[in-house]
Amino acid sequence: MNHKNELIPLHGGYRKLRSFQTAQLVYDATVIFCNRFVEKGSRTRDQMIQAARSGVQNIAEGSVASEGGFTERLYRERQKRRQRSE
Repeated sequence: MNHKNELIPLHGGYRKLRSFQTAQLVYDATVIFCNRFVEKGSRTRDQMIQAARSGVQNIAEGSVASEGGFTERLYRERQKRRQRSE
């Protein structure tokens, strides 16, 4: 089976995850928006940028934490079931 279609792919690095790439786009867009429309040094600007940065960081940390953890065990179990059914 093609692993690209897996709901939970083999661990290959968080930078390849669509969620991480989307979070990076949101972060970049937030910084651009804040630089254009929100007063520099304002609390609102700081909070918006920090929230966007946190999204990126949470995905990265969660991915690293899952290495060899739940995701890998789930994948191995799925493979065993497929082999049994063949």
